[in-house]
Amino acid sequence: MSRIGKMPVKIPQGVEVTVKGNQVKVKGPKGSISREFHKDMAIKAENSEIIVERPSEGKNHKALHGLTRSLINNMVAGVVEGFEKKLVLEGVGYRAAKQGNKLVLTVGYSHPVEFDPPQGIEFEVPAPNRIVVKGIDKGMVGQIAANIRAVREPEPYKGKGIRYENEVVRRKEGKTGA
Repeated sequence: MSRIGKMPVKIPQGVEVTVKGNQVKVKGPKGSISREFHKDMAIKAENSEIIVERPSEGKNHKALHGLTRSLINNMVAGVVEGFEKKLVLEGVGYRAAKQGNKLVLTVGYSHPVEFDPPQGIEFEVPAPNRIVVKGIDKGMVGQIAANIRAVREPEPYKGKGIRYENEVVRRKEGKTGA
């Protein structure tokens, strides 16, 4: 049995969960999010917790069991606390700014790069070289942060580029003169 899949997801106070077949809708203080899961998984909401059960011990069902439970847990955590990814810009003249809702990056190209936030995503720029991506959907927050990082990935010689706050960039030694 999956160690993650068999654990029930606790529903905190102020969070409303609706399960209709394989459609799960979670509504909380930060917003609401809904998702449809695989038809083989049995999802039940009882006594302020959500339980996920699988029909067989097949390899595919074992994988789906833990995945489904984790995704539901992330939905509940997202509407209560939300998720965020922090990015750091390194390089001379590299900076970020907010214009309305848009994120504008100046990262060494001949033009500024602009990002419009999708529904449910919010950008913060606490400093010119820091970006915070916030939202209630963990997958979307990670994807948007990855898209921003892909504009100018950190290079190994000088470390210039956009990286995650806790990311360690492996540095390489440059050419020698002799």
